[in-house]
Amino acid sequence: MNFDAREETELGTLRAFARLQATNTSGANNGVAIDQAYIQLGGLLMGYRDSLWSSDVGGIEDGLLTDTDLVVGDFNTNQVSYTFAAGGFSATIGLEDDGTGDVVPDIHGKLVYSGAWGGAYLSAVYDETFNQEDLAGLFGNNLDFITLSGNFPTLLQDGNNDAFALKGGVLLKDLIAPESQLKIEGHYAFDPTVYAAIDGLATVNTFAANNPNILNPTPGSLPIVLEWAAGAGYAQAFGKLGLAVSGQYGETFDTQFFALSPLGTVVPINLSGEYYSFVGNVGYQITNNFATLAEVSYKNVDFGGPIGDTDQVNGFLRFQRNF
Repeated sequence: MNFDAREETELGTLRAFARLQATNTSGANNGVAIDQAYIQLGGLLMGYRDSLWSSDVGGIEDGLLTDTDLVVGDFNTNQVSYTFAAGGFSATIGLEDDGTGDVVPDIHGKLVYSGAWGGAYLSAVYDETFNQEDLAGLFGNNLDFITLSGNFPTLLQDGNNDAFALKGGVLLKDLIAPESQLKIEGHYAFDPTVYAAIDGLATVNTFAANNPNILNPTPGSLPIVLEWAAGAGYAQAFGKLGLAVSGQYGETFDTQFFALSPLGTVVPINLSGEYYSFVGNVGYQITNNFATLAEVSYKNVDFGGPIGDTDQVNGFLRFQRNF
């Protein structure tokens, strides 16, 4: 449920936005959480929402054109940002709390151009502290896990705690047919960073029951952090019927695993993995303000050798009432 209050002032539009959200999971206590809450005055934004890295600032939505949009680094933060807009062009600079407890925030910048034909954008982020030692501590360095999982991932191998990443995308409307959209998007991370992590997939098959992500990893697993990835999505409307497909391919950073050798000794293995995913959906506008959407997605990461691959299939059927 979204609450959106706006009024015009001498300094521009004053806006307050809050989103209450709940997921009904069978057998669980399903509470309601504040998913977003922020204030805007003109181009100034302050509050809690999607990271600028994964938000739709400037009118070009991040991610590909399916509901599971294959966004890397998709999470919410406390932040402050300012957007300058002129015509179809906008430029945004923002500071975000990285949760490390120090006074230095993460720094974001975003350039966007949008028009009737579609649009394009370029994002950059400086991740002030990707604390790999703390991350490894989450997963243990506790070799007792080896007997449970066979392979135990520890930390990503990198000499620095800070990180830098770039991301860009192009959206083309009505290029192939009327009411069509084609989106191409990709990123490159110069260092391991949470802004290059994919949601909901871990390197060890024990993840399935707990559905971990970068902010809630399961012990004995390591979230997948992609050095680079590129993808494309296509959406086509036929009146009330809509179809969309998307796909993504990339490679992970080198990840260190501990594995048991045939002699029973602990052997460190450094591997990079190949990642790919596919999504498809069908939607139908039943009547005004009432629609349905069915979607299936598949993700796979393969480290090869003794580690092997991990994959995940998800799907949903949604009925949506708008007001």
